[in-house]
Amino acid sequence: MPPLEASRAFSANWFASSRTCEVIESSSKALNGFENDTSMELHDQHSKLWSGDTAPFFRDRSFTPLKQSGPHCVSTVLAMLTREAPEIIRPRINTQNPVTWSDYLLGHGMKLAFCPTDCRRLEHYLDDLLALDDLFTLSYYSPSDPEAICADPDENGWICGSHIVLLHRDQILDPASGVRTAAREHQGRGRSTKRIFRVVPAKHLRG
Repeated sequence: MPPLEASRAFSANWFASSRTCEVIESSSKALNGFENDTSMELHDQHSKLWSGDTAPFFRDRSFTPLKQSGPHCVSTVLAMLTREAPEIIRPRINTQNPVTWSDYLLGHGMKLAFCPTDCRRLEHYLDDLLALDDLFTLSYYSPSDPEAICADPDENGWICGSHIVLLHRDQILDPASGVRTAAREHQGRGRSTKRIFRVVPAKHLRG
């Protein structure tokens, strides 16, 4: 390559490399500035189960424990809430879809309001739940082995079993046993949480 063309090619390459370095440096400064800005939270470490008004909805209502017949914990818990027979409730709900549970409860002046949770053990939520001193449904996974909970579904789409109980104030009404126990003594408190819903009036904003 002639000296003049070589010089021009070198200048062009140097300019392109210089511009690339400037862009990288500028992006790096912007990123570092964002990461080092303590006024901005990249993510929240935790969330309360319930935000806003903490006034009770069903604290003073009474509920009677019922023992489930067969693998029907969902319909039995709903029966505790509405006093309808579980066999009447079953055809009206999908046990894997809580929206149908809430739709059913609307006919009885109630609905379910979602509470933000993850798969930590149920016992980690008890302080918040007992402080609210009201009415909740608590669902947790049956296996204690995390690998069983996070396994791939089988050919029928099944992964593992779970259970639901009713928490009223500081007492758990468990359809598996049909009895009432103190929440902090309930045998399922060490299981991984699946869902928590607060039972609220049908016209409440949440849910």
